[in-house]
Amino acid sequence: MIDAPRFCPRCGHALADEMRFNKLHRVCPACNYIHFANPKVAAVVFIQDKGRVLLIRRAVDPERGKWALPGGFVDFGEDPRLAAVREAAEETGLNVEITGLLDVLFGGVTIVIAYAARVIDGILGAADDVDEVGWFAPGELPELAFESTERLISRWISGLHNAEDTVGDP
Repeated sequence: MIDAPRFCPRCGHALADEMRFNKLHRVCPACNYIHFANPKVAAVVFIQDKGRVLLIRRAVDPERGKWALPGGFVDFGEDPRLAAVREAAEETGLNVEITGLLDVLFGGVTIVIAYAARVIDGILGAADDVDEVGWFAPGELPELAFESTERLISRWISGLHNAEDTVGDP
């Protein structure tokens, strides 16, 4: 069990594995607390400009040294849209505006909410857990981190090619 606690957060008793709701959960035999292992939620922004996408190079594990969309985990009680805006500012120095929802992706233990965004203002620069930022055209992409980034970038490139294929068609 991922992130399985050993002791009850309510009463401190040792937890045991039991079937509840047709799944194996950590359960407290003393107070009947049930631990639900829920996925983490992350929010990312997809920002395009002049046929390029903004990416950040990760300075921390996992995927240190690889490139991803600006984003990060949603804090408890935080609106995912605001988390995406906050993470973009923290990592890139840019203030962005969410312009739409692109997708919600599931990666096993993480749900990634991907938003389209545009830059409002700010000065581009690497900060927080990022050591480099840059704009990349489809043919210039660096090594990407995370399946969600790869899927969104692939879809973006496919959309660019499909748009080129239909230009001038009746």
